[in-house]
Amino acid sequence: MSAITNEKIDSSTSGRPVGGSEEWSPQLASELYGVGGWGGDYVRVSDRGTIEICPTADPEQSVDLHSMVTGLVKRGINTPVLLRFSDMLGHRMRRIRAAFESAMKDMDYAGGYTCVYPIKVNQQRALCEELRDFASQVGFGLEAGSKPELLAVLGLTTAPRLNGESSTMPIVCNGFKDDEYIETVILATKLGRNITPVVESVHELTLILKHAKQYGVRPRIGVRIKPSARGAGKWEDSGGMRSKFGLHVSQALELIEKLKKEGMEDCLKLVHFHVGSQICDIKQIKTAVSELAHIYCEMYRLGATGLDTIDIGGGLGVDYDGSQSSWSSSMNYSLEEYATDVVYRIKAVCDQAGGGDGVPHPRILSESGRALVAHSSILVTDVLSASQFNEDPDLKWVRATIAGERDRGEEIPQPLLDLLDAYERSQAGGDLSEVFHDLMTARDESVTLFGMGYLTLPLRAVCERLFWATGQAILRASDADPDLASTVEGLPDLLSDIYFCNFSLFQSLPDSWAIEQLFPIVPIHRLDERPTRRAILADITCDSDGKIDRFCSPEGGDANHALALHELEVNPDPEESSGGVWQQPYYLAIFLVGAYQEVLGDLHNLFGDTHAVHISLDEDGHPSIDEYIEGDTVKEVLSYVQYDPEALKKDIRKDIERATKGGQMTLDEGRELMRFYEQGLEGYTYLE
Repeated sequence: MSAITNEKIDSSTSGRPVGGSEEWSPQLASELYGVGGWGGDYVRVSDRGTIEICPTADPEQSVDLHSMVTGLVKRGINTPVLLRFSDMLGHRMRRIRAAFESAMKDMDYAGGYTCVYPIKVNQQRALCEELRDFASQVGFGLEAGSKPELLAVLGLTTAPRLNGESSTMPIVCNGFKDDEYIETVILATKLGRNITPVVESVHELTLILKHAKQYGVRPRIGVRIKPSARGAGKWEDSGGMRSKFGLHVSQALELIEKLKKEGMEDCLKLVHFHVGSQICDIKQIKTAVSELAHIYCEMYRLGATGLDTIDIGGGLGVDYDGSQSSWSSSMNYSLEEYATDVVYRIKAVCDQAGGGDGVPHPRILSESGRALVAHSSILVTDVLSASQFNEDPDLKWVRATIAGERDRGEEIPQPLLDLLDAYERSQAGGDLSEVFHDLMTARDESVTLFGMGYLTLPLRAVCERLFWATGQAILRASDADPDLASTVEGLPDLLSDIYFCNFSLFQSLPDSWAIEQLFPIVPIHRLDERPTRRAILADITCDSDGKIDRFCSPEGGDANHALALHELEVNPDPEESSGGVWQQPYYLAIFLVGAYQEVLGDLHNLFGDTHAVHISLDEDGHPSIDEYIEGDTVKEVLSYVQYDPEALKKDIRKDIERATKGGQMTLDEGRELMRFYEQGLEGYTYLE
């Protein structure tokens, strides 16, 4: 175990103040936050103590995240802001293709590979247009899972947008399909699109055959099979025999017979299979792909000789915590291992099929959305304030309060005296393990006494201050004493700070709230300083669930319950602020948010989309802003929930007029309120 581990982290105490006498360095910060694990070749800590992004995995071409954010602020683009690194999208596509091409070359696989991006993962126009452009360069395509997504994909793949090559981009259509959906697909085939509707139910095949005959089209048809194999992790129930989509094997055989009767068995081109998203264990992938390959070969043997593609669906994971383990927020395999296992399993089954005569190697198609886009988006937010436990009990105040209550005739309960004794022993070098046990017992007893009415509120305040101060003294000592750290497990959670951050969990990180998905969170600067605080993060919604209290552990396993952070800097210079205390900006970045978070976000408390900035590297490797997408204004989010901003202004103006006539406010005050109201409607929904 490395030296840094004992100083800063185990699976239960990460995020407590980092102790130890070793001089701090950016390298130690990188180890503390596990940057090398989840960041791969894309994220690193610079010698200056800032976070650098390498969009093409080239360390010679990097973007200093702190410099980028401060530059945006100077341009009037405030945090929270979502940064999308365009070059990273292209690099992810090329890396996935290279992994499969290498595996196919090594194994003499003849079928080829392509990937389609399921736009459900993130349907934002600017992102999808960038993905489409990169996809056209590497032979990838797009997937639609609904009628609206189909219309978006058809618009994205017009000939002018693809330099006259729209017909070459593969399009896969999944999800439930009605008559209009199917008719649109068939007409798109006549338009020249390389489009494959995947049959999810027997009724969909009937619709495909009807419209194919009506328009004289012989379409490419796919079929999704329900697997017996299941995935692993949070989405394991999305696969298996009880999965939502697809045909049972018996229904697939009926589909083949129906196509034969129509003389269209050669139109069945693709067999689709989906085990689940974010598969964390490679064993499930191996099992599922083997099953799919056998189904493919059997269907080919039974007369579906037009088959040429195996669609292995999604599931390629993202290592959110960097532990390279089979925990649900990680993955115990590399991209290269994934590609090798998929190619090997399909090749082995095809080569042995038909009594050894073999089946031609199919094209392998995957729907790797998360693995394509998660890395490319980073949410940066600023810390607004912090709620911290007072480490100084103020013994003069303690004694004065006790004396005052005694003078009022109140009896001083033993738990309070025990807490005072525990504090004094913690300062005098006593046995801190024993002090800890006495501290927790006395704290629990004091709470019980208050609930029974035997402890006054002033004396309860004394108990709280003594508990905080003693606990902090124990935690400081435990930083350099692993044995003590294991004894006081749980204390860091009780005494962690709350850092209030300028974002909405429900809008920008819905998976953190809904399914407890972990996302790496790191300060983007001051990493050359030792972090001395441990904290949970709270957003600016009024919901008590709007917080992050589970953080990535580089060792994997259970999540940490606090994050190591720096003391907020303040400058008591009245020249710098109207309030007399000006807080230096402290920025945190939340990584790997490119998949699902933007499109699943809601309008809780009417916080809308954040600003989004698209960044790419120019010919000299320097970052440039390609596109700035302004976040939602208050006026826009109000209109989303059926308010008419103009009517609101009219009503407020009438109310102000009534108040001024009645002498409740002056004309100047009314004018200022109206100005504030109008500016508020046009402003960002977040704090500026």
